[in-house]
Amino acid sequence: MQLQSMYQDIILDHYRNPHGRGLREPFEAEVHHVNPTCGDEVTLRVHLDGDTLADVSYEGMGCSISQASVSAMYELVVGRPVTDALATGEHFMTLMQSKGDPSVAEKLEDELEDAVAFAGVSKYPARIKCALMSWMALKDASARALSATAPAGGENA
Repeated sequence: MQLQSMYQDIILDHYRNPHGRGLREPFEAEVHHVNPTCGDEVTLRVHLDGDTLADVSYEGMGCSISQASVSAMYELVVGRPVTDALATGEHFMTLMQSKGDPSVAEKLEDELEDAVAFAGVSKYPARIKCALMSWMALKDASARALSATAPAGGENA
């Protein structure tokens, strides 16, 4: 039970003190994602420096889970290569598919840091979309940013 309480505290802290919040410039891509089941929204911008996520900025509204998830995501991905950030997103997806299995959370703890606190969310299918919304937005924005910065004519350009 103490672990559950600590996880709730981490989620509430990210909700009350969001990291990286506020739309910033410059950016190569901006996306807006909505969770139609509950009305959560996030507008997310990605700024690249080569293949590194130099900045991820966002504005959003919704439940504590959706807003805390984007804050925890920001902490994990800024300053990392896009491929590494997206791999972390896949690990978060694995956590969300774990149905609360503590062994999965334990395996992913080092990779996901504060985001492992969302392990309990995986027990509630209706809330999983809340936690995943920002990660899906990051995947979308990263793909758009990479295609916008790709040299014309492909590899030989």
